Amino acid sequence: MRSVLTIAGSDSSGGAGIQADIKTITMFGLYAQSVITALTAQNTCGVSAVFTPPASFVAQQMESVFGDIEPQSVKTGMLANREVVEAVAGGLRALATCPVVVDPVMVATSGDMLLADDAVAALREQLLPLATLITPNVPEAEVLSGLHIEDEDDMARAARIVAQSSGAAVLVKGGHLIEFADGASGAAGAAATGTPEVIDILWNNGRITRFADTAIPRVGAHGTGCTLSAAIACGLAQGATLEESVRAARIYLRRALQASPGLGSGNGPVNHIVEAPHMAI
Repeated sequence: MRSVLTIAGSDSSGGAGIQADIKTITMFGLYAQSVITALTAQNTCGVSAVFTPPASFVAQQMESVFGDIEPQSVKTGMLANREVVEAVAGGLRALATCPVVVDPVMVATSGDMLLADDAVAALREQLLPLATLITPNVPEAEVLSGLHIEDEDDMARAARIVAQSSGAAVLVKGGHLIEFADGASGAAGAAATGTPEVIDILWNNGRITRFADTAIPRVGAHGTGCTLSAAIACGLAQGATLEESVRAARIYLRRALQASPGLGSGNGPVNHIVEAPHMAI
């Protein structure tokens, strides 16, 4: 049985972070391991508190995992501060020989900041060069590339800039660019006029792959980024290519969005208990 390691924060509401990752990995039929980088007090309405363990303890968790059940892929999510970013980067340099998916989590879907300002430079300089794939959403891609993103062409330019500076493949997720009938944007907007698309752009070794699906209105989007990056890591753990892994992950996330249970009074979670695509490797 193959294993995927998630290095991320805990979401007390269960919709994102470590909890979303473990559910996703399990639905792909793989064994989930975890290194917890932060504890959050949050629900569908927002994040009210964050507790970050010492970076040395994060490093100890990584050493324990890699010293026993070595994972076939790793994904990182919320890393909270510079010390944790440095500990994770150091651990991956010393221990990991498998694909690494970096979800550069900076802001929660609710708008709450999840990454301290001084950690962004450490993320860019120390962690991104270790990645096989980086999966920023539009606001994160703007921070990492220095570009203002308004359309698909901007997404491709940002992906190229981040890829060239890091040496990794880059998937820019375009959900924040969706415009709905009431003027709301993003995956949790209101019913659409016409059929807007969710477009993601993958830059891999100078080649652009465009992924597009019709947007799903009136659903919760809590944990979508975590779910997608974890699902991509599952494909890579099974030997799939980046393109195959992204395609399968997007199918799984779409099914989870369509089955959203409507929980909570804010931005609700997706339903992770849906069938994952079979990886024909």
